[in-house]
Amino acid sequence: MTSPLVDADWLVSHISEEGAVIADARWYPDGSGRSKYEAGHIPGAIFVDVDVDLSGPKTPETGRHPLPTPEAFASAMSRLGIGDETLVVAYDDAGDANAARLWWMLDVIGHPVALLDGGLSAWPGPLETGPPPLRAAGSFTGRPWPEDAIADAALVDRLREDPSAVVLDARAAERFRGETEPIDTVAGRIPGARSAPFARNLDPATGRFLPAEQLREQYEALGVGSADEVVAYCGSGVTSAHDVVAMRIAGYERPRLYVGSWSEWIRDPSRPIATGG
Repeated sequence: MTSPLVDADWLVSHISEEGAVIADARWYPDGSGRSKYEAGHIPGAIFVDVDVDLSGPKTPETGRHPLPTPEAFASAMSRLGIGDETLVVAYDDAGDANAARLWWMLDVIGHPVALLDGGLSAWPGPLETGPPPLRAAGSFTGRPWPEDAIADAALVDRLREDPSAVVLDARAAERFRGETEPIDTVAGRIPGARSAPFARNLDPATGRFLPAEQLREQYEALGVGSADEVVAYCGSGVTSAHDVVAMRIAGYERPRLYVGSWSEWIRDPSRPIATGG
């Protein structure tokens, strides 16, 4: 794919193509993603579970959505009918904030993938109901996660104090300021981080990504263009992938993703926390 995005017209014309899979990656904190999928999804779409298919086992040291091993990810993709040459078009109902995790995981290993710009709301209909379709298993080869695409807590701790680096927080601004924390046990942010809520990547009227020029203007204002190193994080390494997509659309090289994100950062009480504006 030459762009991270496809629109609904493109998907309509390619929906029945052999070798393509539409992936519904809806996620909710209460675990209702699959039931929402069964209540109505794009015809033929499979359901990809962020908690199961796109995450590894949690430990007391990890965040809420640690990366699975390459072998576990390959097994999940194969089980879902995705092979090495399968084009995946992912979507959700949150402006692709959750589907971006699947996009990122496939993109960093060089697999063909795109997001449906606008997500489910961009689909003209009709919708299909019921469980996922039966698909033959695919043959997906496990590939190592590229080290240059990922940041760990130690690297983030160093970069947050490096004037040539930019650390971006993709959560809502009120979570960045520590005014509220609806999911994790501690409120606040990583000191030195800059607020880059993923929702600002979208046109509020359409739910689609802003044009490349507007995205570039936003990220230039955050210092991305002049930075030697850029890292994005969020609550658990899911919605921060949305910032990665936006920066790719804007023409920047891929930044690193701190997969552990805030939910991992706060596991170690010795790590500093900032609040306020």
